[in-house]
Amino acid sequence: MKAVYMGLSGIWLQDPGSLSSGNSRLLMFFVGMVALAMVGQAIALIVMAIGAAKARKRGLEIAEDLRVKVLPIITGTHEMIRDNSPKVKVITENFAETSHIIRGKAQEFDVTASDLNAKARAQAARVDGMVTSVLNTTAEITETIQKGIKVPVREVSGLMNGLKAGLDVLVGRAKGSGNGRGNVPRDPGF
Repeated sequence: MKAVYMGLSGIWLQDPGSLSSGNSRLLMFFVGMVALAMVGQAIALIVMAIGAAKARKRGLEIAEDLRVKVLPIITGTHEMIRDNSPKVKVITENFAETSHIIRGKAQEFDVTASDLNAKARAQAARVDGMVTSVLNTTAEITETIQKGIKVPVREVSGLMNGLKAGLDVLVGRAKGSGNGRGNVPRDPGF
């Protein structure tokens, strides 16, 4: 294309009456070059058109094969969806109903568990009170028994100490200590 522009600009800039033989040869050479370039472009366009036609034909064949193979799958899928649509609707309705039932049962279980927890706490408090009462009563009985045993034992011990001291005094006089007082060991008691 560049050659064409150069040739045309050369012709334009020359004087119309001064066409020399050297310039006419050059002009013919450039015109020949332009003609060859145009023939080359035409061949390239024809080759590209043939390639595009082949690609188009191959693309149409692939699309037809794809349509033939995929159309039954799409049709079968569409029929399966249409056939299973009521079943899916029933399943979702059952699932929603089951969800409501489970939620209600969970609330009932929560109420029951709360009630059982309250009853268990009350029973634990009651058992704790009973155990505390038994322990307090046992402590009181133990203290009473200890007092009931300690007091008579102290009294018997005191009585025995008194008898022993009296016997020691009597035995001491019998030996003749003279002053009536003997060495009486003192027992500190309990």
